Amino acid sequence: MVPRPSVQRVAAPEWQAMLVVVLLVPAAWLLGTFPSAQLVARAHGADVMREGSGNPGASNVARLVGFKAGLLVMVIDFAKGALAAGAGLAVGGREGAFILGLAAILGHTFPLYRKGGKGVATAGGALIVLYPLIVLGLGIVWVLIARVLKKSSLASLLCVVAFPIVVALTGHQAWEVVVLAALAGLIVVRHAANIRRLLRRQENSLDARKP
Repeated sequence: MVPRPSVQRVAAPEWQAMLVVVLLVPAAWLLGTFPSAQLVARAHGADVMREGSGNPGASNVARLVGFKAGLLVMVIDFAKGALAAGAGLAVGGREGAFILGLAAILGHTFPLYRKGGKGVATAGGALIVLYPLIVLGLGIVWVLIARVLKKSSLASLLCVVAFPIVVALTGHQAWEVVVLAALAGLIVVRHAANIRRLLRRQENSLDARKP
């Protein structure tokens, strides 16, 4: 009796997991669109889309209605990225975390029917799932730069540009570095107006906020 050849069943669960990840992309994108800055600012009687810099982000909320409100927006935006990437990691490994994390970041930066944010906090939340030590280290660098120079946009730009470089130097896979470099490029482009103001020395200071 001729023995039957063994059938490999390893690939099927991987494809099933990635299919689930793909099906979760719209949900991750919708999570990213949650308007945290608008809701928090509105609760304090401000319109973050029309006042200050007009950017729906934590820094503008902090300038308009105070540090605690800005911190709340940052935590919510950070959580959006972390939840999406965490779900992706649980279902589809690192690839799944990248896919759903990027979906949440794109939802935050490119929501329908309104202006999106710049993606720094949401990206930080997604990336802490994958690179916790690097995010924590650059987070400390961000705080130091922001406190000394009083420019949150400059701190964000420096950390964003440094991130794929640090990931490359710590020996991660080339495709991860390429994806992170593209993400860094997107965030830098979203900061185009800030870069122009920085070059003209007209960028808003973190001191220009309500207590």
